[in-house]
Order: sequence, then structure tokens, then C-alpha cells
Amino acid sequence: MESLGNFIDGEWTPAASGRTLEVINPATREVIALVPDSGPADVDRAVGAARRAFDLDGWPQTSARERGRVLFRLAEYVRRNEKRLAEIETTNNGKPLAEAMGDVSDAGFCFEYYGGLATKIRGDVLTVPDNAMALALKEPMGVAGMIVPWNYPLMMAVQKVAAALAAGCTSVLKPASQTPLSVIELARGFEECGVPRGVINVVNGGGRTVGMPMVTHPGVDKIAFTGSSEVGKLIMREAAATVKRVSLELGGKSPNIFFADADFEQAVEGALFGVFVNQGEVCSAGSRVLVQRSIYKTLLDAMVEKAKKIKVGPGLLPDTKMGPLVSQDQYDKVLSYVEAGRKEAKLALGGGRPKGLPKGAERGFFVEPTIFYDVDNSATIAREEIFGPVMAVIPFDKEEDAVRIANDTPYGLAAAVWTRDIFKAIRTVKSLRAGIVWVNHMQPAPVEAPWGGYKQSGFGRELGPHGLDEYLEVKHVYINLDERPIGWYK
Repeated sequence: MESLGNFIDGEWTPAASGRTLEVINPATREVIALVPDSGPADVDRAVGAARRAFDLDGWPQTSARERGRVLFRLAEYVRRNEKRLAEIETTNNGKPLAEAMGDVSDAGFCFEYYGGLATKIRGDVLTVPDNAMALALKEPMGVAGMIVPWNYPLMMAVQKVAAALAAGCTSVLKPASQTPLSVIELARGFEECGVPRGVINVVNGGGRTVGMPMVTHPGVDKIAFTGSSEVGKLIMREAAATVKRVSLELGGKSPNIFFADADFEQAVEGALFGVFVNQGEVCSAGSRVLVQRSIYKTLLDAMVEKAKKIKVGPGLLPDTKMGPLVSQDQYDKVLSYVEAGRKEAKLALGGGRPKGLPKGAERGFFVEPTIFYDVDNSATIAREEIFGPVMAVIPFDKEEDAVRIANDTPYGLAAAVWTRDIFKAIRTVKSLRAGIVWVNHMQPAPVEAPWGGYKQSGFGRELGPHGLDEYLEVKHVYINLDERPIGWYK
């Protein structure tokens, strides 16, 4: 078991209070590390370092090419340490190693993508009526506070940090208290990759003791948060006091819509992958499976039979397809929704702990793939984000019924449409109120394309050029080209 520190101003340091938090392996409940249980004093120190690096040390004035080179070196660091980072991610988060390897690979490419984009920041020359020139310049926003969730610990951190670095911002990053280890491992490489002191700071701790002091700190210019809608609303309220820029990627209850003409084998795979990947701990999980009535029973039966074969176990075992949930709190929450579902709908599969877990994993936070059917869209399991391996299957008759049910939610993060009719697909895509819509696929999130939601799923975007814009301010510069006096007093 390691005792790890915060990374502040280029140095590893304990919490000012000396307190620590235990980090566990969710597959075994074993304590695997201790990290600082930080507080406002640690946040203040980290913000001070980031402020100095931005205001005095010249990071925003570093050439775009040099910022790009730093990002390319970070990409290479991730690739060199891919296996170790993935193993740490799996041990700390629980997800299958193959999924963690994919996450780490995406993190490496994300650094590389924004390394290339750093030299592509540009403004505009605007036509104005006077003998003058108007410019719209894009400049770094300042110090960014970043609050990262526990379901994709490394990837979500890199999405924020890479864009901020490319823009010329400095940052204070708070990993989730449950899953800080892969971010700490990444931070070991910052100095080697040429990240100047204070440009990226990592502060470990809880939401109340670290996250909220970041949100309210007057030295922080922007907050980027990924997490629940409830916490997102609180951040909006608290950030208003200092008029911070805020971007929020929040919860979802995504509809996965299957029309009768969908490719059947693709549909079965897409439905199961959409909700059971990453143990269902996915903000965009396709947990509401809407099936046209003419194929309803056939598709349901096929999903149940295939879901029975999903291997549940510790993520480091090579045949594991679904690992444990991240914590006791999450385990209890998911099981409470399963109990609610038993009262609201019919249970086709799962609902409890899997049998036959390997030795050492008997106490892990494992939940079987769970499928409820004949679910009404007003049911709790269809309205609220469960963040676990629980599918709600809902029948529909016509295209307009599917759209109505899909949009009948306070969320609007993602949706998917399965059909071989291109006209129907485009009609449905245009009618869905969601920030991401997939056609004949579920869950791809390429670095090159924007990610974010409508409605109570948040605002702002990560990834792609839009993700870079979240860390840039626009400055209007007006240049008078007329040498004569203005003459306003005449």
C-alpha cells in the first residue's frame, strides 16, 4: 500500500491537515493506497501556484508550438506507460482491463490531438463601417478548476487538461476521491514532459473540502465539471458569486431506439453494450431501451440469452466483461433501484450478486446484468439515472411514439437510433433533444467530435475544437486607421 501526495507547484506534498483517505480495490474491498484528504488550504496553495504560472511565469505567452510539443510529450508518456496506467485504472475503478486499455489509448491520442490543435487557434478580422480595423482575438481564459468523475478517471481528466494546456490556461485538477490513482500516476510524468511548475496541479480530496473551495475561489476563472446533475446545479449557484465561466457535463437517461427494420444481430449487441459497458457506470448509458412492438419479444428474449453469458468478475482477469461497481455507496444505490424496479416492472434477468466469483472477490461490489421489461416511461427506473448495469425495456408502436418517449426526460445527453431506413434515421435524429445521437451504434466518443448535452445534462462541450473553445476568451480589438482627430466636440 502506497501513501501518495498532492502535486502542487511541481512538488509532491501531503494535505496541510495531515489527514489521508483510503483508496480501495472495488473487486476485493482491499485498501490499496492512501491519498491526502485535502482542504481549502491545499486548494488555496494550488490556485496560487496556477495563478503565478499564468500571471507571472509566462505560460500563456509560451508559443503555441511549444505548448503543442509539451502535449506531444505527454502523449508519448501515456503510450510508454499504457499497460501500467491501465492496470492502475482497473485496480482502482474495477472496469475490465481491455476497457481500461482503450481509455488510456484514447487519453494518449487526446494529448496528441490538442497538441496539434494548439497551433490552430485563430481569431477573425471583422468588417466595420469606419476607417478602422476590428479584430476578434482568442486568448486563454486563465486558471481552470477541473472536477473529474470516477467512472473514467484518466480519460476525463485528460480531456480537460489537454484542452486547457493547448489554450494556454493553467489548472487545478481534482480527481474523484474514489479513483485518484491513475491521475496521480500521470502527474509523475509532468516534469519529465516539460510541464512548467504550477501549470497543472493535482489536489486530492472530497467534493465539499476540495471541489467547492475551487468553485468559490476568487483566483479560479473557470470550472469544468463532469458529474451528477444535482452537483452541477450547486456548482452553478456557487460559481455565480464570482461570475466564473462554467462548463457542465452531467447525467443522462439515454434512449436506445430499435425500429423493426434494424439489423437484428447488431441490435442485440448494441443494446447490451449500450448499458452494460463499464458496468453501466456511463453518463451516456443507453439504459432506456425502446423497442418497436413487432420485434419486442424477439429482441427481449435474445438480449436476455446473450446477457446471461456476460462474464462478471475482477477486471484484471482476461475473460471479464463486466467488473464491480466503484464503491459501497454506488453498490447500495444500484441495488435500491433494482428493488424499485421489482415493484414497477417485470424482471427478466439478474437483480442480485453474481454466483461463482473467484476467491478473493466474494466481497467485491458486483451486480449481475439486470434487465427489466414492460417498463413504463414514468417508472423510477426509467426516469432517474441509476449508473449501474440495469436496463429498462420499453415498447413503442410508431416512429412518433419513439420520439415522444425518448424526449420525455429531463436529460438530453445522448441517444441512439437503429434502423436500415436512412430517411427514418435522419427524421429521428433531427427530432431527438440530445447532444450526441448515434445511428446504428452506441457509445463511440471520438476525440475529434464534441461531447456534451442538452437540458439538465449540462452545457458546454468537451473534445474536438469545441472543447478548446471552452478555455478561450474572445477579445475585440478596434484599431482606428484614420489619422484625423475624432472631432466629437465640434
